[in-house]
Amino acid sequence: MGGCLSDVSGGKAAIAGHNLQHQSHNAAAVNSSSSGAVPNDAVDLFYRSKGLQPLYTRIELSLSALKLRDLDIMSKSDPMAVVYEKKKDGTLEEVGRTEVIMNNLNPMWIQKINVAFHFEIVQPLVFRVYDVDTKYHNLSTKMLDLKDQDFIGEANCVLSEIMTHRNRSMTLKLHGRNGHDIGYLGSITVHAEETVASRMAIEMKLRSSNLDNKDHFSKSDPFLRISRVVEAGNPIPVCKTEVVNNNLDPVWKPLCITMQQYVSKDNPLIIECFDFNSNGNHTFMGKLQTSIQDMENLYKTKAGASFVIPSSRSKGYEKILKGKLFVDTYEEKELYSFLDYISIGFELNFMVAVDFTASNGDPRKPDSLHYIDYSGRLNAYQQAIMEVGEVIQVYDYDKRFPAWGFGGRLYNGSVSHCFNLSGNAGNFEVEGVQGIMDAYKNALHMVSLHGPTLFGQVVNQAAEIAAQSLSTNPTKYFVLLIITDGVLSDLQETKDALVRASDLPLSILNIVVF
Repeated sequence: MGGCLSDVSGGKAAIAGHNLQHQSHNAAAVNSSSSGAVPNDAVDLFYRSKGLQPLYTRIELSLSALKLRDLDIMSKSDPMAVVYEKKKDGTLEEVGRTEVIMNNLNPMWIQKINVAFHFEIVQPLVFRVYDVDTKYHNLSTKMLDLKDQDFIGEANCVLSEIMTHRNRSMTLKLHGRNGHDIGYLGSITVHAEETVASRMAIEMKLRSSNLDNKDHFSKSDPFLRISRVVEAGNPIPVCKTEVVNNNLDPVWKPLCITMQQYVSKDNPLIIECFDFNSNGNHTFMGKLQTSIQDMENLYKTKAGASFVIPSSRSKGYEKILKGKLFVDTYEEKELYSFLDYISIGFELNFMVAVDFTASNGDPRKPDSLHYIDYSGRLNAYQQAIMEVGEVIQVYDYDKRFPAWGFGGRLYNGSVSHCFNLSGNAGNFEVEGVQGIMDAYKNALHMVSLHGPTLFGQVVNQAAEIAAQSLSTNPTKYFVLLIITDGVLSDLQETKDALVRASDLPLSILNIVVF
């Protein structure tokens, strides 16, 4: 089930199901692709406070090397490995260092390297091995100036390449700086493991009865806010339910609270009930202090816990209300990450749809969004295809991608809102990301820009493919990238198509270019 989201317009739709949570990750992923892959603790805290998993997975890299070139004369080299992440501008940012192992050409380093794995970002890594001079052995490796050490060799790979190996290990041949081949220098093996404090989570379905009515002309619109009690400071909100309109006996959708949120079963929690108001000033309806253990006991005994409010007559006392909270379902679950699915054979399948409406401008003119600059400069559509496609293709084993256009006038004069970019009416797939790029350029010569902007047929086509895969190959998950320049003309049809596809293994990314 879904995680817990903060309120939308003050709390009206606080709970998200799986699809909404997945879309939230996708939307943030598109934004994060331009900002690098460095974890941000403030962002992490925000997402966790809303019940969402962070946008990355923490990975621990273990390193070993084999048959390193010996740079010492009287003894063997004393190797140390340094890991870098290569940024978009080509600069290297150091991620971490191992310890130094004395006199060993086949080192197995104990010190792990922690990195943040963003599956939606291409993360090039560089591994460099140095022979540390004996006079520096008493210094911490962090204090070592690498210019003073002898360079043995380096190796390069992309983090996702390691993660997609069944055993998450890769052996890389060392070479000279910048890829220069200066003879055999040895090899380095990189093994990756996911670091998760706990995968446990609790899924519960909550309901209340006999809540006090706070509205004059209708019934209250209640929702719950769950907070964790900490030793110092105010309770930390960890989750909210959705709002149930006009109901004093509400039943809320199941919610999921991770162990990272509740810390332990005995950690005190505060559950507050509010009457939703559109102005954001929600009316307090009562609270209770509990714990995950207490919630489990409520489920087992089928009993209810009473809400209380501070007494208006006696300071420090609380008034017990008629309203009660019940736990209708309670289940302990293990959370699975993206890497879990990849490691057991799941694959992502990339699909793309390109906007061929006239609002993009005449492709022959430089100010058009579809203008092809033969000097090599990519237009906005090409950039979107390359940046998203290069990420996802690593996880697509056959690398055959469905590619469509919409809103264009075909050679026979008809306007199509889902035509094959390949120009082959019997085959909508192309070979690799470069195949998409080539088909897109060729289509600009064969198809006239027209309109309007309609998504419905493309979404339905992608949904049909995803539905067929459920019966033939249930280990596939599909990602449809729709690239467009403007306002959607078939909003209701698109909404209907999305609803029909909501139970399918399909996510949709919409990138607007301008």
